[in-house]
Amino acid sequence: MINRSLIRIKTIQILYSYLLTRNDFQLEPAPAAGEASRDRRFAYSVYLDLLLLLFKLSSMPLGPGSGITLDPDPALLKNRVAKALRDNPAVMAVFAKRRDRLAMFDSALSEILGAITASAVYTDYKKKRKLEMADDVRFWDTVFATIIRKSKSVERVLRRDEAFTHLGFENGMKMFLDTLASFDDSRSTFLRARTDLDKSLSLAYSLYHALLVLPVHLTALQERRLDANKNKYLPTPEDLNPSLRFVDNLYVKALRDCTKLNDYIAENPDSDPASWRDSDLLFASLLDEITASEAYAAYMESPAGDFATDAAFWREIMRNIVFPSDSLAEALETKSVYWNDDLDIMSTFVLKTIRRSYASPERDEPEGDEEHETRHDGTIELLPKFMNRQDEVFGAQLFDYVVNNRETYRAYIDRFIDTTQWDTERLAFMDIVIMMTAIAELINYPSIPVPVTLNEYIDIANDYSTNRSGQFIHGILSSVIRLLNEEGIIEKK
Repeated sequence: MINRSLIRIKTIQILYSYLLTRNDFQLEPAPAAGEASRDRRFAYSVYLDLLLLLFKLSSMPLGPGSGITLDPDPALLKNRVAKALRDNPAVMAVFAKRRDRLAMFDSALSEILGAITASAVYTDYKKKRKLEMADDVRFWDTVFATIIRKSKSVERVLRRDEAFTHLGFENGMKMFLDTLASFDDSRSTFLRARTDLDKSLSLAYSLYHALLVLPVHLTALQERRLDANKNKYLPTPEDLNPSLRFVDNLYVKALRDCTKLNDYIAENPDSDPASWRDSDLLFASLLDEITASEAYAAYMESPAGDFATDAAFWREIMRNIVFPSDSLAEALETKSVYWNDDLDIMSTFVLKTIRRSYASPERDEPEGDEEHETRHDGTIELLPKFMNRQDEVFGAQLFDYVVNNRETYRAYIDRFIDTTQWDTERLAFMDIVIMMTAIAELINYPSIPVPVTLNEYIDIANDYSTNRSGQFIHGILSSVIRLLNEEGIIEKK
């Protein structure tokens, strides 16, 4: 029921927030010129030298003059810490200024590498078949804390600096280990982002239930109003004998008796509008709009009908009065930052649920309803959270593809930007995220046609980015698609 259009929107929203603040490793700031002590200055120099050493031991090239002469160690080559550091522009900017120190550990590399490969931590690391990034970080943390810190070869190299102090060395080592440890915070940020994605999709499903149950609360309020009118000081004949056409609505009765709806709301209290702040004001405002409408007047004057008539009435009321209501928009905004964005799609599924309870599916509704036969028994059949397992994992997979391949996808984008018209560093970041997500879909989901992908992401750009974004993104993605086909990465026209 949560379709891929909504999943794409949610994924882009969470990716935007995550990538905007993402930083795998937190570099220590340089000491202020003229204010730091000798130990502090030397500690910072040691800190940067140790980062260089990690690159050397990982056989990670740093460009001309890197001085790597050792045969790369297979176990260390698969370690991703050096690559993650190299992908950090701040790290590479620092190394660019220290090219004169790139070869400083070369004379000691063989001895250091021998000590590492003879260690228990190296043996354990090699045995692991499936390594997470956290395992890679933990390996280097242990190596530097227990081997590099005690290495006489490393100390001899660092002693060549006339500013050498033992305190500076220890503090520099601590700074280095703190930088490695900062990855745990970044990993936590990633996991939180993934959790936020799952949460936002679950909240969309909660909104679906909240909208479905609204007629029950509005009917209950009208019933209370009718009872109150009977007890007025001078009730009119209409007050004493009101029409019960609205409060006896058969569709609302079916909603009240829907076990799955009641069970979901019992397990997810926030999906019950009665639990929302100022819910009484919301219900009163919506009911006033309904009872003042021509649709309500026509319904109340019509003879008692069947379930289909009653359900069709609420479908019209929900579509034309409840969903466009400013009162509902305000209530959703105070309840969840996601819900106003979700309303358009979730309201469509609510209308579909109502219609499926009494009639054959409409031909203009999303594909998949044709399998459902005409229903007239008054049963409310709730839509599942996801149509299938593929949709259930689609958002998380898409998120991971973008995060893990963001540099590659960004390179495709930058390749086709006309730098005479656009500054690549000043592009709307939302446009970049939308295009990277579209490229992830193009590459990793061969069964999704190109026009579907293009139309979906252009629509998202038009809704969530700048006025020119849709046209701009269409042009870039069209060029990327041609390149991906030429390189054999995809086979899509």
